[in-house]
Amino acid sequence: MKRFLIAGALALPLVLIGIMVVVGYEVYTFTRPVEVTALSTPWTEKVNPDAPLKEYPRPQLRRDNWQNLNGRWQYSITSKDGVRPENFSDEIIVPYGIESSLSGVAETLLPIQRLWYKKTFTAQVMDAENRLLLHFGAVDWEAEIWLNGSRLGSHRGGYVPFSFDITDALRPSGLQELVVAVWDPTNTGPGAYGKQHLVPHGIRYTPVSGIWQTVWTEVVPESRVESMISVTNLAGGEVTLKLKTRGATSSDNLDITVYSGNEIVAQGRASVIENQAELRIAPEILRLWSPDDPFLYDVKIELARDGITLDSVTSYFGAREVMTAKDSQGITRLFLNGQPIFHLGLLDQGWWPDGLYTAPTDEALAFDIEATRRMGFNTIRKHVKVEPARWYWHADRIGVLVWQDMPTGDGGGERYGQVFRQALDIFSAHSTGKPLRNLDRSVESEALYKQELKEIMDYLEFFPSIVAWVPFNEAWGQFDTDEVLAEVKKRDPHRITGGPSGWFDTGIGDVLDLHVYLREADFVEELPNGRAVIYGEFGGLALPIEDHISAVDGWGYSNFDDDKDFEGAYLAVLSIIESLRPRGLAGAIYTQTTDVESEINGLMTYNRMAFKIAPEKLAEINQRLTVPNGPP
Repeated sequence: MKRFLIAGALALPLVLIGIMVVVGYEVYTFTRPVEVTALSTPWTEKVNPDAPLKEYPRPQLRRDNWQNLNGRWQYSITSKDGVRPENFSDEIIVPYGIESSLSGVAETLLPIQRLWYKKTFTAQVMDAENRLLLHFGAVDWEAEIWLNGSRLGSHRGGYVPFSFDITDALRPSGLQELVVAVWDPTNTGPGAYGKQHLVPHGIRYTPVSGIWQTVWTEVVPESRVESMISVTNLAGGEVTLKLKTRGATSSDNLDITVYSGNEIVAQGRASVIENQAELRIAPEILRLWSPDDPFLYDVKIELARDGITLDSVTSYFGAREVMTAKDSQGITRLFLNGQPIFHLGLLDQGWWPDGLYTAPTDEALAFDIEATRRMGFNTIRKHVKVEPARWYWHADRIGVLVWQDMPTGDGGGERYGQVFRQALDIFSAHSTGKPLRNLDRSVESEALYKQELKEIMDYLEFFPSIVAWVPFNEAWGQFDTDEVLAEVKKRDPHRITGGPSGWFDTGIGDVLDLHVYLREADFVEELPNGRAVIYGEFGGLALPIEDHISAVDGWGYSNFDDDKDFEGAYLAVLSIIESLRPRGLAGAIYTQTTDVESEINGLMTYNRMAFKIAPEKLAEINQRLTVPNGPP
């Protein structure tokens, strides 16, 4: 008996040690560094290094007098604390991150370094009453800018556009010299970095540093239109246009003309009060925007003073209304334009093997959205990344519902730290029922998150395709959860506010968002009162395609070697999702659009050269869930 007691006493520690060894090995396998090889896409050779991404970068507020500064710049790298170098002898192609092959450099910028850019250009000719603005689509992460030796200012954050008025720093004639200094801590810093990592592994990818969106100048009047957003009132058959101006006076007016094609469908005038104005637009028949009819109204906006036009811009809007509401059976679902609609979508990382964060061309930028629709999906979850404005314009015009994530950022740079913190969360959840869902972030990190979340919402609020905000993903940097979600809902009550996507839900937000890899059939029997239930991530089926892989030892949540087995597995998991719809499942996001580096669970290869299942076949399968107003 004594022997049995001793054996029993030893058994539990041995079992625990065995479990720790197995888990430790899995953690090591998942987080070990991978070597990534650049691949070409169908658009790589179409990139003109003298004029890449030459399209107008801000489709929602167009003016004619602008200049694209993309192309060949000079660069140099110093220590982080280094002063401006004398020599800018090396060349980089802007706007591709320095780590990308399309930049012509393909070198990692370390946190102990600073990247310096230099560009000379000729400024546009303009009248004395006009101003010249310098725009950056996005620079990752901290940028400081000089023109002709005069410091213009700085910006922190890698995902939103920013601008400077450079009029007073211009030389009277000749070439203007622009210098940009960039420091990027990537995953070791306090700000948002998405899925970038200095040591790519698992679900962490090659970092992106420096200028990664279009740089451009624009001639504007001193008194001008700054922004426009639209809010649809479906019951009233009207749209309210909310506009902001700069430098306008109380005697100024905004004259607005709305077009359906070439036909004028509404006109109106709004008075400017403290640089803000509102105008209700009520066409005789309000044509609504949806994935099946992505109709956009064109708008002309003129700022006038004493009968003289000061500024003129063109824009657009889509009339649509989104919410959660109960269907005829009393189940809370996602609604679009007064009708329940099942959100069947793809997790979209937005990474490219040649340009990393930056699509090689505008055609490529639109391709993934077009492919998503070809495959029969109606939704994209833009995963912990923010795209250029043109991506959202493509989503608007092509017709796809967008769930917009806030990029990840928690200040943690050690490779294993997050894994162990999440393990502690899981242990706490099971032992006490109180998971450590709120990370203890630094004061600087919290402030940066809240500031950048506000800037991202302000930047993207215009686009009708965006129907939901997702502030947190899987406890990555999750903190002040209830406060943050409440603030998001307050700032934008006209969109869905997602609860934390996966892992630790706190009971608020418009949806309960579950991640269900390998257990899609599991479903909560008691639906949360007043909230819709979605699978924010599922699937993750992996199929390697020879000659289209950028990292060896790729992985997925389920691995296949045969395309027929892969197709069968997809059909099986979609059948499960279909069976859950009558029980109350309101939406589901499949992982994922494309392979990305060591992740091979895309429906397309990383280089966009091959679909793993024919798009037409996928569309046939998926339409069982996406038919408008179909039975639940």
